[in-house]
Amino acid sequence: MGQAREVMDRLTAALTSGTDLKAVMECFAEDAVAVTPDGEVRGRENIGEYWRQMTDALPDSAYESAYKYEAGDTAFDEGFFTGRNTGPLVLPSGESLEPTHRDVRVRGCDVATVRDGRIVSYRLYFDQLDFLGQLGLLPNAPV
Repeated sequence: MGQAREVMDRLTAALTSGTDLKAVMECFAEDAVAVTPDGEVRGRENIGEYWRQMTDALPDSAYESAYKYEAGDTAFDEGFFTGRNTGPLVLPSGESLEPTHRDVRVRGCDVATVRDGRIVSYRLYFDQLDFLGQLGLLPNAPV
């Protein structure tokens, strides 16, 4: 296992094993850039805040790995993010939605490029419509 894989595994564990935000932030370089479905997030502190909001919205989250890859300084994870929405969901606009108390299971992919033991570039992909639909937040979504 290379450095990229080790850092990605630490990040996943910090996000889904009781949510250790200090450990999450330690995975990222000070000037890291994260590209998420909600937009670009720059800097370790802002990335930590992004993850705090997500884990506050789904505090019992878990990750089911489907595939793990590593190529040089980059690690790739594909799997399923699961959890129950019991906290407010902060939208990219800054607006906050009340918890739906619904379960989600969303397929996603993470890509992390690591230098000197920290993530410098992070990309997160997941289907936002699937996520919002499972939360019942789309018109005509099943109740």
